[in-house]
Amino acid sequence: MKALQCLSYGDPPELRIAETAGPEPGPGEALIAVEAVGIGGFDAVLLGGRYQERPAPPFVPGRELAGRVLAVGEGGDPALVGLRVAAIAFTGALAERAVARCDHCMATPPDMDAATAASVLSAYATSLYALETCGRMRAGETVLVLGGAGTVGAAAIDIARGLGGRVVAAASSAEKLAFCRARGADLAVDYGAADWRRAMTETLGGGVDLVLDPVGGALSEPAFRSLAPGGRHLVVGFAAGEIPRLPLNLPLLKRASVVGVDWGGFMQQEPAANRALLARLRTLFEAGILRPERPIVHPLSALVGLLDDFRNRRSVGKPVIRLDFDTVR
Repeated sequence: MKALQCLSYGDPPELRIAETAGPEPGPGEALIAVEAVGIGGFDAVLLGGRYQERPAPPFVPGRELAGRVLAVGEGGDPALVGLRVAAIAFTGALAERAVARCDHCMATPPDMDAATAASVLSAYATSLYALETCGRMRAGETVLVLGGAGTVGAAAIDIARGLGGRVVAAASSAEKLAFCRARGADLAVDYGAADWRRAMTETLGGGVDLVLDPVGGALSEPAFRSLAPGGRHLVVGFAAGEIPRLPLNLPLLKRASVVGVDWGGFMQQEPAANRALLARLRTLFEAGILRPERPIVHPLSALVGLLDDFRNRRSVGKPVIRLDFDTVR
């Protein structure tokens, strides 16, 4: 089969198209004919050599994919065979065939195209896990989403709105703020503006109930300070590149919580609960409660530029790669 291989880490990484042996599904795994691959910040970090795990080159990158299940290994769910799924493979997705654990696959609704399916699973599952499981969000609550134009942020806007929340999205440019409003945010705030937190809380008439924070850095403390008493600050990641330090008198005085959100760890350590989460997510898609935006689809030759966009925080939404191996030289 044809696959994209990483020969060495870097910014940019050294990549090539190669003929490789196709993978075989192991116990509990699905073999998937890949139709589209979603690209995110994880890929930029991994291929730049900055992730805590570094597969030995050459390896096939690509974490998130959509495709049709061809077979399952011993103990895998036979009901998946023949279905189109969205799946997390961690590596190996940028190839004609890939394997993923069956319980890391979500059968997609019939009307969801492959490009959209390749763009939703990680961001939407993370955001649903954050808001419902970790944050115990209730209808009518106000949610502040940092990095609202990012991959997770855009999904969080859709989910918080779908669950009956009032959504405030924070982003860093006019283009990104317009994107957040189009995704359904009730209020969009520029966190590059002076005293953005005070202006936001004055507009709202008080604090927010939840903060969904995939950004970190200098934004986390003012966002936490915007919480109402009893609020929850959901720590998803550190796209800003800096892990913040929060004065612990703030949770004390606000009677507020800092809650870690690690969907990757959850899906690995609690497979039964994760299957229930993915079933819940699929139900929300099928009911039309969640409305993911169809992503922009790029040729394989655009991958290096997309990785650079993520590194420099220029990306809006989640891009998808089509596997046009035969057109790339």
